[in-house]
Amino acid sequence: MYRNILNGVLLFLVAQTLTFIQLNGQFKLTWFKTNQWAMILMGIPLSFIYLNATKHIVNGFDGLLWPGRFIGFGCGIVTFAIGTTLWFGETVSIKTIISIALSIVLISIQVFWK
Repeated sequence: MYRNILNGVLLFLVAQTLTFIQLNGQFKLTWFKTNQWAMILMGIPLSFIYLNATKHIVNGFDGLLWPGRFIGFGCGIVTFAIGTTLWFGETVSIKTIISIALSIVLISIQVFWK
């Protein structure tokens, strides 16, 4: 059970990180801006990763769908906050810190509260 959940969370983190690069790379690198079709086609392997992440989470939670939704959302918030800080130098405000903390709480509730 926990192995499926861990695999799902790791896959969501990978997918969310790659999605961040796919969508926001255009603002940092010219290649991303001028090669939109490559970015669109990147969605195919990303969909495969999201599908597998969802499968692992649903299996880890005995068929429940809601935990996967919250875990995917929480992973997205965390990776977005890290990506904007490291790649774009955006400062992390107190509002963002609270949002990240709430995302971690959200993931923890879904994983550890039975």
